[in-house]
Amino acid sequence: MNQGTLHSLLAEEADKRRIEELRRFIDYHNYRYHTLDAPEITDDEYNAAFQELLRLEERYPQWKTPDSPTNRVGGQVLSALETRRHTLRMYSLDNVFSTEDWQGFLKRLENALPGVEPDFWCDPKMDGLALELVYENGRFAEALTRGDGEVGEVVTEAMRTVRNLPKVLRGVFPERLEVRGEVIFRRTDFMALNERLRKDNAKTFANPRNAAAGSIRQLDTSVTASRPLRFLAYGFGEVRFGDMPSWRTYAEVMARLRDFGFETPPGGRLCRGSAAVETYHAELAEKRETLAYEIDGVVMKLDDLEAQEALGYTARAPRFAVAWKFPAQQATTRLLDITIQVGRTGVLTPVAELEPVSVSGVIVSRATLHNEDEIRNRDVRVGDRVVVQRAGDVIPEVVRAVLSERSPDSQPFVFPHVCPACGQAASRIEGEAAWRCVNLSCPAVIRQSLAHFVSKAGLDIEGLGQRWIELLVSSNRVRTPADLFTLTVSELLHYERMGVKLATKFVDSLQRAKKEATLQRLICALGIRHVGEQTARTLASAYADMDALGAASPEELQTLPDIGPEVASAIRAFFEDKPNVALLARLKELGLWPVQSETPRAPVGPLTGMKVLFTGSLSMPRSQAQRMAEEAGAGIAASVSKKLSLLVVGDEPGSKLEKARTLGIRVVDEAAFLALLNKGDGTLVGEDSADAPQASIEGNG
Repeated sequence: MNQGTLHSLLAEEADKRRIEELRRFIDYHNYRYHTLDAPEITDDEYNAAFQELLRLEERYPQWKTPDSPTNRVGGQVLSALETRRHTLRMYSLDNVFSTEDWQGFLKRLENALPGVEPDFWCDPKMDGLALELVYENGRFAEALTRGDGEVGEVVTEAMRTVRNLPKVLRGVFPERLEVRGEVIFRRTDFMALNERLRKDNAKTFANPRNAAAGSIRQLDTSVTASRPLRFLAYGFGEVRFGDMPSWRTYAEVMARLRDFGFETPPGGRLCRGSAAVETYHAELAEKRETLAYEIDGVVMKLDDLEAQEALGYTARAPRFAVAWKFPAQQATTRLLDITIQVGRTGVLTPVAELEPVSVSGVIVSRATLHNEDEIRNRDVRVGDRVVVQRAGDVIPEVVRAVLSERSPDSQPFVFPHVCPACGQAASRIEGEAAWRCVNLSCPAVIRQSLAHFVSKAGLDIEGLGQRWIELLVSSNRVRTPADLFTLTVSELLHYERMGVKLATKFVDSLQRAKKEATLQRLICALGIRHVGEQTARTLASAYADMDALGAASPEELQTLPDIGPEVASAIRAFFEDKPNVALLARLKELGLWPVQSETPRAPVGPLTGMKVLFTGSLSMPRSQAQRMAEEAGAGIAASVSKKLSLLVVGDEPGSKLEKARTLGIRVVDEAAFLALLNKGDGTLVGEDSADAPQASIEGNG
């Protein structure tokens, strides 16, 4: 080896060591600045180190790693967001709104855990986007949005740009760790972002939660990187501890998360007993407006993790935790006008046009008045000073008029009984509060239906926003969703600001959506009354296609989980409407006709073909019992119905046991359930007749 080559190799080795040194330096100071809020160096010193690392990684791309702090600068553009199933479901939280509600929650805990005075881990309920982060051997590997709780969007590359997110965990950590938390904006950062968007004549965000969600779901991660997002960790999903001891309390969980390098919700603390929780809630409510972040309540979780496991979950929320919401914040302003908005189902909704006012840090200029009866009951009139609040801290509504400031010349509002969009008479079904436009050709109904069809709640067609819907409907080119799939590039070129590249992308998005649409997404997109995402999933798993669904009777539909008479009636009404039948026929003709997805083959075992449900307190965690049932070939039911095969009961089983007995469903205790698994031939030990006690596993209820 000549001296020049040796010198070059030595220089490369020195640069490699320098890269590692700079990464450690930058990670440390990111942690000091973004997580601890205690910087030790100036911005100039930080920027100099960052730029040096960028230059070295450009010179030696073979040494750049996914967890390098330079990945936070963004720049990757994704074609679309993938989806992935969570290892463990991400549940919602039940809410309480008063001391009485809180005492009711405590009473339920007391019944389940007699003789125990529980301690609670309490922290602020952040107003952001819920996420799950996956770490493998201490390194950040993946990020998922909460999604529907079962399946989330993959936002790994966007989350790499969040500056306070640890790419590598500190200290001793589990082999696999799923960290759950919230992506948020500080108040000042949110206001600065909106101000920048206003200067650029871009659409501003209604609140920090929307801003966080919009930023994380960007396909161009450089946009995400340009926004001052922060991640606050407050919980965990699956943990594989390896040689580490497992955690016993939630206070320990939060301490470990901080040790690993995560920022956690400010002011979280252990409250010993219910009185301490009430004090904490009162303190936080009082200083709510002075906090750096938007919060809308307090989250209380049992500190004892073993007790959490014993209590388990309902179908939607844990039994061991609850969110105590703050009262909605209010402001007073002038009601300038009342306008009528026509929705996709033809409902005429009155909207209050307000003198802009700040409510919980958000400028509100429009608010809902719900319906004709609400306006009459609240006696709200144009010109009134009115009290406005953000219901649930999200949707603005008018609460009441300030009668002491009402003008003597004011007149009650007369609700129009004709559609403002098409001029046709509206109708009001007996027993309902809403007036509806029943004109299927109403341009407002068509616009709203199309907007829903292409939205994220529908087929999620990229690039087809409200502006294009307005143009296509007003030009009379599109009247139904089927018309969208007949658009051509040459036709689109006649529209203002539509070039060949955009028109081609537009048509390609429609054709891609047609090919990739699932049965569940099509059911969602059609906007069947009372049918949301969960019900659409149930229907898509039960029927082969829209023809099969359309042939189902109300009685058959009601045998499915969570579908009652009202929902079944709405589904039947949709398929009995001639324009809907014509639309489906046209979609089928155009090739938009998804069929039921093939599901993975279930394991074969002693419970193969059975639907099982658990109720009451078991000696093992509910999730463990469910896994055992699934591994034995069973499906886990969500509720008691005629389709249920077995109900497994623990202590204090509740109403499900009575309902199962009424329906003649087999019921067994936990010991018999375990015996059934061990026997392995599909019959219960000691049971040879149809009259014997019966078994089941209860979803989360």
